[in-house]
Amino acid sequence: MSIMEPDLHKLKINDPFLGQYQRLVREVVIPYQWDALNDRVTEAEPSHAISNFRIAAGLEQGEFYGMVFQDSDVAKWLEAVAWSLCQKPDAELEKTADEVIELVAAAQYEDGYLNTYFTVKAPEERWTNLAECHELYCAGHMIEAGVAYFQGTGKRRLLDVVCRLADHIDSVFGPGKNQLHGYPGHPEIELALMRLYDVTQAPRYLNLAKYFIEARGTQPHFYDIEYEKRGRTSYWNTYGPAWMVKDKAYSQAHQPLAEQQTATGHAVRFVYLMAGMAHLARLSHDEGKRRDCLRLWKNMAQRQLYITGGIGSQSSGEAFSSDYDLPNDTVYAESCASIGLMMFARRMLEMEADGHYADVMERALYNTVLGGMALDGKHFFYVNPLEVHPKTLAFNHIYDHVKPVRQRWFGCACCPPNIARVLTSLGHYIYTVRQDALFINLYVGNDVVIPVGDETLALRIGGNYPWQEAVKIEIVSPSPVKHTLALRLPDWCAAPEVSLNGEDAAGEISRGYLYLTRNWQEGDVVTLTLPMPVRRVYGNPQVRQQAGKVALQRGPLVYCLEEADNGTNLHNLSLPPDSTFRVFEGKGIFAHKMLIQAEGTGCHTKDTDALWHYDRPPVQRHPQTLTFIPWFSWANRGEGEMRIWVDEG
Repeated sequence: MSIMEPDLHKLKINDPFLGQYQRLVREVVIPYQWDALNDRVTEAEPSHAISNFRIAAGLEQGEFYGMVFQDSDVAKWLEAVAWSLCQKPDAELEKTADEVIELVAAAQYEDGYLNTYFTVKAPEERWTNLAECHELYCAGHMIEAGVAYFQGTGKRRLLDVVCRLADHIDSVFGPGKNQLHGYPGHPEIELALMRLYDVTQAPRYLNLAKYFIEARGTQPHFYDIEYEKRGRTSYWNTYGPAWMVKDKAYSQAHQPLAEQQTATGHAVRFVYLMAGMAHLARLSHDEGKRRDCLRLWKNMAQRQLYITGGIGSQSSGEAFSSDYDLPNDTVYAESCASIGLMMFARRMLEMEADGHYADVMERALYNTVLGGMALDGKHFFYVNPLEVHPKTLAFNHIYDHVKPVRQRWFGCACCPPNIARVLTSLGHYIYTVRQDALFINLYVGNDVVIPVGDETLALRIGGNYPWQEAVKIEIVSPSPVKHTLALRLPDWCAAPEVSLNGEDAAGEISRGYLYLTRNWQEGDVVTLTLPMPVRRVYGNPQVRQQAGKVALQRGPLVYCLEEADNGTNLHNLSLPPDSTFRVFEGKGIFAHKMLIQAEGTGCHTKDTDALWHYDRPPVQRHPQTLTFIPWFSWANRGEGEMRIWVDEG
């Protein structure tokens, strides 16, 4: 079954909520990040990313500065610009991006190689340390930028650059006698090559992605071979010499993917790799790879996924832990990991129509992805905790990775531009366009035109999702079009209602979608009512960190307690099982957002000096109104405590 990618020129987001985020990215985030890449943001860690390209191009003197993967920040910024230009043309922004592309082109070697770290700092060492040094990762992000800029503007300049880069990589890597039989320590190029194949239809790019995926974890192990060849030297020594080479599960390279049973290792690497494999499995009709994707998805989504759509529960290695180990306060849940999760979910939806993937994609988007950026668009989270106690963070180094407030920028700045590019490319996630049906995965307000054979189907989605329950889908095609609309029925909604032109709509429900087939004509209106009562969420009994606790969710949004509303010592608050909820619209930074209040209890003891008692201490319980805010919006009012999971009792 062929899948068509929505043309973002023909998809305009007008959503009251996420449309505001797209405007924020366009008007604030992209200019702010351009300043950051040029080291013009005060009180922020320097980037030097643009200077690195200028030095590599011979336009200025200096030394390479930053992470070995610093180039990827520029690539992601270019991709965000490309998708933003689809929503609203901006001649000045496009001119700036074109100049950056010329700079990138000037930094490229004659043979197609492109990487400022190795060009400036270690030209003789290129392709000698795939396990640690991110050359293929940076190439993948630049390839994605080239594809996006071509699709967004029609300009081939960057696409031609990345095709030369991909052709160079294709000549270096593969099963041939004179080729390197390696693959990246940080997957990314696999999904990028599949995107490049979609645009160019050049089989060598699909075959190269296939090679990288199938070579992974085979014996003799390439990481060991290259480690010996370079004299047992190591780039990273965070956990001891060559830890990244030795801990092969960290890179999902401990065994072939066909043999792996669980989501393991670095969470971002895992979902990037799986997104590429799912794309490959669909286009190559590879049943074995399809089953591998399903098996690993199920382990991740059923045993290692946070209620917020976060993945990667431990800071050591930014990695998955074991099944059902989901700590709330030491969690990592990198913003990039949830973005990669959305990418993986989108490709699983393209492979098979199952609303479960869209449910997970929505959970990640409306919680962790949005929560990774402050409401002002100028501060960011790298790590996304579900519980924070700032006084403890200051002294206990087990929490060194957790920040109680968002940061202006990062020395490792992968997350901010990643958030920007996913928010500007939201149109790729709303729909899955198949020949036999148009699947609506996310209820984001937009206008879109979709090809249906030789005809076109134009429709408009409206409403005030995720705050209000009514979603309106209006057909605006001037000519009748026979087609099927498949509406996702979210897993959080117990009693969805659907009407067509004011009457109950009858259709088949399968795997989380309602299928409506008819000769659609202008003026047809489908109204989807998704009741949004506040729902209590309970963890699996095997998740010990959630035992005896409850979380609140309304629609796709997870809610939390914050010190600004509820005072300190949030761990002493509890929510009785019989409490009722009041939903109301907030004010100030919470304007147009729905908050929740419930009557709960707080407690404290008279004797606060003794650490423990042999008899139950006298506890004073008192009623207290608990105020819950959408978790994505926490930490916008200064530093304070926060928690999602609350004692129930």
